[in-house]
Amino acid sequence: MSQFKRLSIVLLASLASACASLKPAPSAPAPSVGSGMVAAANPLAVEAGVNVLRRGGSAVDAAVAVQAVLGLVEPQSSGLGGGAFMTYYDAKTRKVTAYDGRETAPAAATDALFLDETGKPLPFVTALMSGRSSGVPGAVAMLSLAQSQHGKLAWNSLFGDAEKLADDGFTVSPRLARMIVGRFPQASAPDAVAYFTNPDGTRMKAGDTLKNPAYAATVRKIAAEGPKAILEGPVAAAIVTRLQQGERPGAMTLADLAAYRPKVTPATCRPFRVYVVCTPPAPSGGPAVLEGLAILEHTDIAAHPNDTQGWYLFSQASRLMYADRDRYMGDPDFVDVPTAGLLNSAYAAGRA
Repeated sequence: MSQFKRLSIVLLASLASACASLKPAPSAPAPSVGSGMVAAANPLAVEAGVNVLRRGGSAVDAAVAVQAVLGLVEPQSSGLGGGAFMTYYDAKTRKVTAYDGRETAPAAATDALFLDETGKPLPFVTALMSGRSSGVPGAVAMLSLAQSQHGKLAWNSLFGDAEKLADDGFTVSPRLARMIVGRFPQASAPDAVAYFTNPDGTRMKAGDTLKNPAYAATVRKIAAEGPKAILEGPVAAAIVTRLQQGERPGAMTLADLAAYRPKVTPATCRPFRVYVVCTPPAPSGGPAVLEGLAILEHTDIAAHPNDTQGWYLFSQASRLMYADRDRYMGDPDFVDVPTAGLLNSAYAAGRA
């Protein structure tokens, strides 16, 4: 990913949930295959997920299909070439698991990665648009691992909607259209300009049809080969070649991609009012979200639904949450992250 892109998928089916109630689990049987809900950032992705559930797929099966479509129709926010986390709730065991597909830095990365020749920090946009800002993509590997453990359908059957939309074309959404002409550095990158320009030289707008046969070929390859389709072979070579271009090339190698492995860990959970909220642990932003909720527990925000005071409380809790995230949180593989202390009730009360 060229920036920290956020993908939020809520898949409510027999085996998926974001929150677990503190109340005892009911003794009623699990919902039938036909009951469930998919929520995603684009209706085309929702439809892909629902189609999987209708075929008897699991929530994780649906998540794979949703991600494959989002990478096509919401490329400004999500992509198969980026990273992702998944929080998985098993209703039978009541166990919450986190799957970590966060991008990793190349082995050659050093603490001078984002410094110029004089040792000063690069301007943000300069660093962002360089080959140095990209990590080894982990989304597909993570999804493959989760699907191997919790999927019901064959992996290669989950990409049909994405392949068809890429080959036949999809309608550019108003949100994507705004991003195409937005004041974001990525919007002016040569790759993006070329991709989102019509044959007559105009930029694509909402309602236009966008085809991407190269994406269709890539998802066909992923369907057939799994994560190796991205982490090895010609696609991996193309990633490395592209990142090594420009004035500040990246140091990613084919060995970096081939060595990528997703992780599975217990989720980080904390009570919030009558719920238990679970998120992936660091290096995700999940613990920061839990800290924000812990701070808000000490306010009367519930008495201010969508009014000025409610938004003020939310903004101030977010300000404190992000301050602590920037100061204390990082990758536990390299730094000590004081998650327990940040989520301590007394500390949250003090922050509130």
